[in-house]
Amino acid sequence: MQILIGFFIALAVGLTGIGGGSFTVPALVLLVGLPAGAAVGTAFVYAGVLRLIAAPFYLAGKHMHWRYLWLLLQGAIPGLLLGTYLLRLLSGNANSPIVVILLGLLLAASSSVSFAPKVQYPGFAQRKSKWLPWLALPIGIEAGFSSAGAGALGTVLLLNYSEMTPPQVVGTDLLFGLVLAVIGSAFHWEFGSISGVVLLRLLEGGIPGVMLGCLFSRWIPAKKLKYAIALIAIFAGLQLVWTGSRRLLGEHSNASAAEITRLPAAKK
Repeated sequence: MQILIGFFIALAVGLTGIGGGSFTVPALVLLVGLPAGAAVGTAFVYAGVLRLIAAPFYLAGKHMHWRYLWLLLQGAIPGLLLGTYLLRLLSGNANSPIVVILLGLLLAASSSVSFAPKVQYPGFAQRKSKWLPWLALPIGIEAGFSSAGAGALGTVLLLNYSEMTPPQVVGTDLLFGLVLAVIGSAFHWEFGSISGVVLLRLLEGGIPGVMLGCLFSRWIPAKKLKYAIALIAIFAGLQLVWTGSRRLLGEHSNASAAEITRLPAAKK
């Protein structure tokens, strides 16, 4: 099962640049049973390896925008460090349901912009590039705290608010996510919050999956690729909302059960 999870997530990453953390963390927590902290750390390393494999495919096709990449990293790297610190500080509440639900709502809502041309602003990045680091700061914080959001939110931002083509967006965002994954992986490795066994199984399916996705991405028309990216991001957002809601309800049920068990003791 872990090999299949790795394959299908990697296929999405190769095609669209989305899914490294947004899909992996919920899958590792719900299906594999990893603790939240270990799931975040494992997803960071896994996403980093996938993007390291995928990046040369897009570099070879010159599908990169180096200036936008640099501007995004100026804001995202400090945010990543802050998010990682928050994760360690709140280790008992890492990947909390409220944060997961908020990320899912933000991702689904922002991705819906791809289907609403009136609210798109393709000239934003070119005319107001000084705002890109500030927009990337919360993306970095979220990536550091839950390993989700770097690829999906970065892709949505560039897809609808820059003049780049979809392949350029995917290539730039892959490298953006790669830098964040390398830095984040180093911190999580230091903290020891990585499951080596699960990581190897994910990569066993992920390496062929990401290569297949990169090869197929060349044959997908740009307009269809844009809508495919948006649909996957919306699905990822709804999945995060469902995951967070389910965990929140579970915590509420456990708290209620604990309260009921304490009532007889209090009466005595």
